Amino acid sequence: MKIFVLLVATVGILLFAPAAVSVPPGFVDIEDVIPGVEVELRYFGDDNFVGQRIKGYDSSRCYITAEAAEALKEVQQELRAFGLGLKIFDAYRPQRAVDHFVRWASDLADTKMKEKYYPDVAKKDLFKDGYIAAKSGHSRGSTVDLTIVSLDAGNTEELDMGTGWDFFGPKSWPGSQVVSAEQRAHRMLLQQLMTKHGFKPLAEEWWHFTLIEEPFPDNYFDFVIE
Repeated sequence: MKIFVLLVATVGILLFAPAAVSVPPGFVDIEDVIPGVEVELRYFGDDNFVGQRIKGYDSSRCYITAEAAEALKEVQQELRAFGLGLKIFDAYRPQRAVDHFVRWASDLADTKMKEKYYPDVAKKDLFKDGYIAAKSGHSRGSTVDLTIVSLDAGNTEELDMGTGWDFFGPKSWPGSQVVSAEQRAHRMLLQQLMTKHGFKPLAEEWWHFTLIEEPFPDNYFDFVIE
């Protein structure tokens, strides 16, 4: 009888326990690899170009491939020696989030975040100009959006890069001459460290880098961030 009761109780636990997050092998939570890294997943909140939380971002956990995480750990270690560190805005991005962007882009009347994120670009041109696409390297798991922060007595402050993250326009290009010399130097520091540790930059976004030897170059994942 005791064995039967134990079996029933065990089966009950299995039946009613919450389902585990289905994270594919090869992905890690970046904070498990780089303790103390600052994470601010902007698509988990409403401070982004859409102006609302994006589909697939059900928590603030930051997933990325193990290979990319280890490379970022090396970048973080170099920065720490100078009282600096990394701040992550986005890494793995579910395909359903990209689909959310595509739906938003088709609604030309919704421009509530235009002033902050794309003041000089017509929303109808976001696809044509390459700011939004139906597929994103982020969904392959080895692309990251990030900046550098100053670590001052436990307080973090972003280095001035001349524009904010996800600002659509030529001013965000790493080589833009519109921003100040100091801002260009900050961008150069980020780019040099990232390329040193195996990432390639994007010509239109100072914050965007992809691991050159990405483990899933042809896979676009869609597991929810929970």
